[in-house]
Amino acid sequence: MELLEKLKWRYATKAMNGKKVPQTTIDEIIEAARLAPTSSGLQPFEIIEITNPETKKEIRKIGWDQSVITDCSHLLVFAAWDNYTAERINKMFDLTNEIRGFKNEGWENYRQMLLSSYPKKEAEVNFNHAAKQAYIGFGMSVAAAAFEAVDSTPMEGFDADALDKILGLREKGLRSCVMLALGYRDVQNDWLVKLKKVRKSTEDFVTIID
Repeated sequence: MELLEKLKWRYATKAMNGKKVPQTTIDEIIEAARLAPTSSGLQPFEIIEITNPETKKEIRKIGWDQSVITDCSHLLVFAAWDNYTAERINKMFDLTNEIRGFKNEGWENYRQMLLSSYPKKEAEVNFNHAAKQAYIGFGMSVAAAAFEAVDSTPMEGFDADALDKILGLREKGLRSCVMLALGYRDVQNDWLVKLKKVRKSTEDFVTIID
């Protein structure tokens, strides 16, 4: 399977060469995240696409000084909703009705169930749930990047509060979860590039109940 071969090829790139990835390819990687499944179809996250050199320099300062932040072609920040609100839930359900062109009684009952549940929960609980959905999209982008032979570096090593301030996320009701640097590996300077990929055996990874 071609996808599996691409996933074997990919690794968390530690040094990038600054070469630009075609925008059409970046768009496809982001589209993979947009098409990802999310709980109740709410898509409770957004992606911030960053190419501005000065912004990347600021982020590098609060991102453990990781060189890929400034040397990558594009830096994607996955930001989840800070809370589930009635407005946000209704917006997605209304969008579904608009696109499908009809209302479904079961679907509307499901809307009311969510409206009677999520908004009553603590904001931190809702954010953590939304962040899990963001990670689903994140994983799809990692796979899509590998499929397109684009190197990527998943990053959680950053000051989330500081990143939120740099990007003005809190004002938009968003909180950063994870970053994904996209570009091409610097073979001469990446210490990880020639090392073998290490993963558990299938036997240690999968439990079969038949």
